[in-house]
Amino acid sequence: MAIECEVLVVGGGLAGITAAISAARDGADVRLVSHKKSSLRQASGLVDALGYVPPATDIDDQADYISQARKDFREVRANRGEYRGPLETPYEGIDDLPDTHPYSLVGADALREGLALFDDLTGEAYLGGHTDRNALVPTFGGSLKPTARYPRAAAAGLASDDRPMLVVGFRSLTDFDAGLVAEALAAAGVPFPVEGAEVPFAESFPADAKVTRLAKALDHDEVIGRKSARAALADAVALHLDGAERVGFPAVLGDDHADEVRADLADRLGADVFELPMGPPSLPGLRLEDRLYAALDDAGVRFETGNPVVGYETDRSGDRVASVLVERKGRDVPYAAESFVLATGGLVGKGIASDRERVREPVFDCHVPQPDDRYDWFVDDVFGDQPYARFGVRPDESMRPLDADGSAEFENLHAAGAVVGGADVAREKSASGVSLATGVVAGREAAERPAMSTETHR
Repeated sequence: MAIECEVLVVGGGLAGITAAISAARDGADVRLVSHKKSSLRQASGLVDALGYVPPATDIDDQADYISQARKDFREVRANRGEYRGPLETPYEGIDDLPDTHPYSLVGADALREGLALFDDLTGEAYLGGHTDRNALVPTFGGSLKPTARYPRAAAAGLASDDRPMLVVGFRSLTDFDAGLVAEALAAAGVPFPVEGAEVPFAESFPADAKVTRLAKALDHDEVIGRKSARAALADAVALHLDGAERVGFPAVLGDDHADEVRADLADRLGADVFELPMGPPSLPGLRLEDRLYAALDDAGVRFETGNPVVGYETDRSGDRVASVLVERKGRDVPYAAESFVLATGGLVGKGIASDRERVREPVFDCHVPQPDDRYDWFVDDVFGDQPYARFGVRPDESMRPLDADGSAEFENLHAAGAVVGGADVAREKSASGVSLATGVVAGREAAERPAMSTETHR
C-alpha cells in the first residue's frame, strides 16, 4: 500500500520547507521526506537574497549605498572578481540577470513573497523585514555579507553602526580568531574602530568540545572554576572593553536561552552584545532549523528524515510521476501524490551528482544542461567564474524541470532551491533568496495541479 498525500516534497532544507508550507497554505495535504538532516545546520543563519551581480549587468556606482550605510564607509566591496556590489537592495539587480537565472524565471515578486513568508515563520527572531535594503553583516571571517534578513542576535554588529566594536574570541575555540576578524573588518574600511581580543573561557572543557557544549554551559549558567559561566565570561571580556560600546562573540551564546544569555552579558558589560555567524556546525543555523520545522508542524505538514528516495513510478502515459520509492528498513515503500516538489539541493547537497561522464539529477534523472567536454565544466582560476557552479535542472515558469528539448520532464514535478541551475549563489550571495523565491512558486504550483497513476524507474 502506498502512503498517500496531495503534494510530496523531496528535500528538507530551506527550499523544501518553503515549498511545503506554501502548498499547505494553499490548502493541500502535504508530506515532506528528506534523506539527511537539513543543510540549515551547516549554514550561517543569514538570509542572503542578492548581493552581487555578474559583470555584464549595468550597475550604478555603489557609493550611494555605501554612504547611506555610513557616510564615510567607502571601501566595503570584497574581492568578488568582476562581480559588482554590494547591492543596495536585492531587487535592483534582478532585471540584469541572465534569462536562465531562477530570479529571471520567477520574478522579483516571488522573492518578495518568499521573504514575507520567511518573516511570518520566524517572527521576532529575525530582522530586516522593515526595509528592502540589504544589511552588511560581519561574518566570522571578517567579511561583510549583504544580507536581506539576519538574526536578532546579529543586529548590534551591523556595519552601518559607527559605535566602537570589540570582537572577542576564546582561546579554547581555535576556529575563531578575533584578531584576524578585527583586522579584516578594519581593512574593509568599516566606519568604526574595531579591536580583537582572545580571552580564557571554558578551557577546562575538552579541546574537541562542540560549540553546542559551550552554548549549553551559558544556557544553564554552569559553574566554571569558581564562577558561573556568564560571570566568568563577562569578567574576562571586561578587561579588554576600553570604550567599546558593542561586543561581538562567536555564535555560541546559548541555544535554548540565547536571548537571555545575550541580555545578561550585555547587562554585565554595559555594552550591546551580538554574535558573528560561524562555520558549521552553526548554532544560528540550528536555531533557524528548529523554528522552521516547528512551522511545518504548525502548518500541518507531515515530515520524516533519514530515508532516501531511491526511485519513482510514473502513470501509464509516462508523463506524470505517480509515486516515489522511499527506502525504509530495507524495503522500497511507495509514496504517492498528485504533485511532487524536488528540493534536494545542489552539488554540495548531492541533489546534483556527477561522474567522469556527465552531471545528473539522481532522483528523477532530470536533464541537467552541461558542456559535452567535462574540461569545460570548470576554469583553471580557482576564484574564477566556474561553469559548474550554475549546474542544475532548468525549469519553466511553473518550476517544472525541462528536458533537453525544452518540454516538461513530468507534468506534475516542480523544482526549488539549489537543485535549480542558472545561479552562482555563492558569488552572488543569493542562496537563501533563490530557495525562498523558487520554493513559494513550486509549492503554489504543486498545490494547484492534480494527477493519476504506474511504471517503476530506478
